[in-house]
Amino acid sequence: MSYDVAAFRAQFPALATGVAHFDGPGGTQTPTAVGEAIARTLTGPLSNRGTSTRSERNATDAVLAMRAAVGALLNVPASGVVYGRSATQLAYDFSRHLSRDWHPGDEVVVTRLDHDSNVRPWVQAAERTGATVRWIQLDPATGELRLDELRDVLSERTRVVALTAASNLIGTIPPVRAVADAAHAVGALVYVDAVHYAAHELVDRAELGADFVVCSPYKFLGPHCAVLGADPELLATIRPDKLAPSTDAVPERFEFGTLPYELMAGVTAAVEVLAAIAPGAATTRREALAASFAAVHAHESALLARLEAGIAELGDRVVVYSRAARRTPTLLLGFPGRSAEEASALLAARDVHAPASNFYALEASRALGLGDAGALRAGLAPYSTADEVDRLLDGIRAFLTS
Repeated sequence: MSYDVAAFRAQFPALATGVAHFDGPGGTQTPTAVGEAIARTLTGPLSNRGTSTRSERNATDAVLAMRAAVGALLNVPASGVVYGRSATQLAYDFSRHLSRDWHPGDEVVVTRLDHDSNVRPWVQAAERTGATVRWIQLDPATGELRLDELRDVLSERTRVVALTAASNLIGTIPPVRAVADAAHAVGALVYVDAVHYAAHELVDRAELGADFVVCSPYKFLGPHCAVLGADPELLATIRPDKLAPSTDAVPERFEFGTLPYELMAGVTAAVEVLAAIAPGAATTRREALAASFAAVHAHESALLARLEAGIAELGDRVVVYSRAARRTPTLLLGFPGRSAEEASALLAARDVHAPASNFYALEASRALGLGDAGALRAGLAPYSTADEVDRLLDGIRAFLTS
């Protein structure tokens, strides 16, 4: 399965600037259809949700459409989709909700691979309740989690295991299902950060074994917000604090205040753009998404092979920290004796955007020996091209010889 990348790129006004964007792991560029959906919904007519007027129905329709679209994307019921401002906000919310029942002696498991948004909320909840934090370590030589130690960190006191489905820093895709099965065997819940994963792989909550799975639409062509998917029956067992007049229905009980209907419409539009990447004989939105993600995977894999081959030619002047057997098309690069920030600045001057940072994957950056500085990250997206890969390689060569 393939698709017309040039035609796809034409949907993105930002790409007409000529900048080669390798900053997708921090947020992709946005197609016109998403911006138009946001503007169309916001300019309405639009009121708070209801059924009496057109403006009320527009708000209600935006919410229901978003839940249905995200449900297809994550393979969860629409009634199991919770809207959030960000993945960080959702993690803080659910760490508070779930830790209400924690006690001293209980345990929570986090990893050295995760973005800090799936680490610090759980660590702080544990500190607040007297629970113990246990860590799954990262092997810097392989970029893989040390799952041989998994039995040592799980026990009958484990309440939650928080795990990434793909590292936003080095792209590692850990065996989430194996971890989830081990966690469930001791009665723990599994909270999966699929923010980076969902930009490259079609999420299936049940297949991952996740009780909760979170992603951020702005990482896959949408607006700046986040969504959580879970079994509605599980959500019904969780009792968050809420305003007295607000609904107690699932999933609305987890959404506080008036929702941004226009952003929800943008999320729906982003899912529709994804589903249309590889048009074919699909009869459901989920099937269309599966075909599109297969096409994107083939495209990005070919570009990654091109990029890695070019990097390999540079020898030990470039260190590649993305080494896992299974990973996303995201490379973290270091330059011995040189500054990654200087490399990023030189690339930016050549209209190639590949930023340098720890990208909030603080524990991973430290485990890799990079401290808090991190390194240069180059991430491929569905709109990336071979020409852009060559421009990135040319820029890195120019930096190494400067």
